[in-house]
Amino acid sequence: MEWRILWLKMRRNLRWKHQNLQIKKKQQDVVRFLEANKIEFEEVDITMSEEQRQWMYKNIPPEKKPAQGNPLPPQIFNGDRYCGDYDSFFESKESNTVYSFLGLKSRLPSKTES
Repeated sequence: MEWRILWLKMRRNLRWKHQNLQIKKKQQDVVRFLEANKIEFEEVDITMSEEQRQWMYKNIPPEKKPAQGNPLPPQIFNGDRYCGDYDSFFESKESNTVYSFLGLKSRLPSKTES
């Protein structure tokens, strides 16, 4: 299974500073969740690859794209399957459906007998 989290390298331009901090916090939240749950993934910096940026834009369903501008990272994919953006990820965490959101089988904690 190939995971992709498409993200944006933080720019040093002051105009972007506030927006970049928000994006970075969202990216870190997704990464922390995946690492904590031992889900393998690949982070892709779309600022370093025009090919990856175009791939992301092409593979986000039209109904999920903003009315104006381009979708902002992080965008989450399971292989070529679009899972969603950060807001969808957050909602799935809050409703305890994140594994379904990611296209994974739920991992139930094992019960141990003492």
